[in-house]
Amino acid sequence: MTRRPALLVLDLINEVAHPDGKYADVCLEQIESRAVLDHARRAVRRARESGVPVVYVVVGFSPGLADWPASSPLFSEAAGGDRLILGTWGTDVHDSLKPLAHEPVVAKRRINPFHGTHLELILRSYGVNTLLLTGVTTDFVVLSTAREAHDRDFRVEVLEDATATSSPELHEAALTLLRRTAEVTTVDAALAPARTPAQT
Repeated sequence: MTRRPALLVLDLINEVAHPDGKYADVCLEQIESRAVLDHARRAVRRARESGVPVVYVVVGFSPGLADWPASSPLFSEAAGGDRLILGTWGTDVHDSLKPLAHEPVVAKRRINPFHGTHLELILRSYGVNTLLLTGVTTDFVVLSTAREAHDRDFRVEVLEDATATSSPELHEAALTLLRRTAEVTTVDAALAPARTPAQT
């Protein structure tokens, strides 16, 4: 099967990946110590140079929180301080990874980026069969995306050096689970010139 990849940039938003973000206490230390933004930026650059589609996914809720999951322990804080409100600075993609005008930004309201979104429609329209995953957090959105993509018949490659979560231990535990349904690799290996389609 010919490999036709797309690069997914998952939840690298200001609220999480910027020092002023309201969720900076979750995994910013690991994002910085692992140089995740630098690795993700390199992945985006290589994807663009090779003609690989780049798709961004951001988590957030509508103003007024009509789509906020009140029973969720993970998102419980969002209602208490105007966190993760779509259309605000907090849910913008980090400036170092700013999408180009033609690159889709998919807003999700749950961990799984396929749930209630048009992500699959975009990927099918691009004709891709392989998803390259970058972003945070490894144990939530990356793991959830990999499992769901697997069940939708995509091949999945997790770019381990462009992912992070709140601790090295959780990161490694998530990678152990990810290896059951995905290939765990790196930016350089997944986006080497010999592995990516020529730009047309």
